[in-house]
Amino acid sequence: MTYEMKFEALAVPTRRAVFEKLRAGPLSVGALAEGLPVSRPAVSQHLKVLKDAGLVSEQRDGVKRIYRLDTEGIAELRGYFDRFWDDALDAYKRSLEMKDA
Repeated sequence: MTYEMKFEALAVPTRRAVFEKLRAGPLSVGALAEGLPVSRPAVSQHLKVLKDAGLVSEQRDGVKRIYRLDTEGIAELRGYFDRFWDDALDAYKRSLEMKDA
């Protein structure tokens, strides 16, 4: 999956709310829909986008599907942001070294 797909998937507020609810642990579509201003079918569509982006995975439990965060997909995003953080720290270090020189 590309970073762009992951960012696009998380760009929609309702989708981001579904994603954030899964931080607490695996949940069914019904449990995810509780408290959201959209229907269960809409939550299912949001989950499909998150799944296609590699951010959530699903497991069947009888007739239900249980969704959870996909740690590999999240690790890919973290790696992307870590590179920016490393660049920022290197730039900060260089600026301190220039002050001391």
